[in-house]
Amino acid sequence: MANLVNIEQYQLRINQFLENKLNQLPVNDAKLLEAMRYGLLIGGKRMRPYLAYISGEMLGASHDDIDGIAAALECIHAYSLLHDDLPAMDDDDLRRGKPTCHKAFDEATAILAGDSLQTLAFDILANHPFSHEIADKRIIFIQQLVNASGYQGMCGGQALDLSATGKNIELSALEKLHSLKTGALLQASVLMAAECAINVSKDDKASLAQYAQNIGLAYQVRDDIIDITSSEEELGKPKGSDIAANKSTYPALLGLQGAQEKAQYLYQQALQALATLPYNSQALSNFATFIIKRTH
Repeated sequence: MANLVNIEQYQLRINQFLENKLNQLPVNDAKLLEAMRYGLLIGGKRMRPYLAYISGEMLGASHDDIDGIAAALECIHAYSLLHDDLPAMDDDDLRRGKPTCHKAFDEATAILAGDSLQTLAFDILANHPFSHEIADKRIIFIQQLVNASGYQGMCGGQALDLSATGKNIELSALEKLHSLKTGALLQASVLMAAECAINVSKDDKASLAQYAQNIGLAYQVRDDIIDITSSEEELGKPKGSDIAANKSTYPALLGLQGAQEKAQYLYQQALQALATLPYNSQALSNFATFIIKRTH
């Protein structure tokens, strides 16, 4: 992650913010709170918060305002992983090289921890001390996160993913699935950050949305490639788990070479969208490069 500007600084910032949020919660049920902590703070690259921070920085938004956006996004992401790993969904035993939440605790606790992290996301947006200039955008933030994380976004994408398991689906269906399941939250990371800035034009927001949509799909294409080319140690989960689970993947539909070309095409589209912006978009360009070059 060498090319990602200030990545460690932003990871530290969001981790501290999230830890403080959990520490502020009263201990009603110690086991549930511990499972929430496990699901939220056990690791992870913090890609969505990082994307929000670098987008906000490019557009001149306040770091303090982005804190609320970044934390809400990460809570949604963490909850989705707890639920995705459950036996009823992807049935995974390992996440980031450690036992999944339902293995470390139990299924009921993992479900409740996910539920609690989801509501914590909206709690943060509803109560974060946003600066005076954007305080009236609170409802917009909540609407954006609802669209990205619910039926019209991530949850809808996960449902499509489950229904496609064991079937051969067309490329257009696979792209729709991933634009909802993975892309929607990445897009929200950029667009919610844009709402924290003053005077970002409609055209610039459209270009940012285009950028985010392309890197969201590129992220998933690269994920599918990594699933068959990286070691179990690098992945932190069993190699080839998507193939073993009978999931449609880009390499399965396009071949490994075709999938690599697809990732490259999406990367170029993302850079073209950035080229239209009247801002220094180097950090976002570096992020796109990281997406298609990562190995785990």
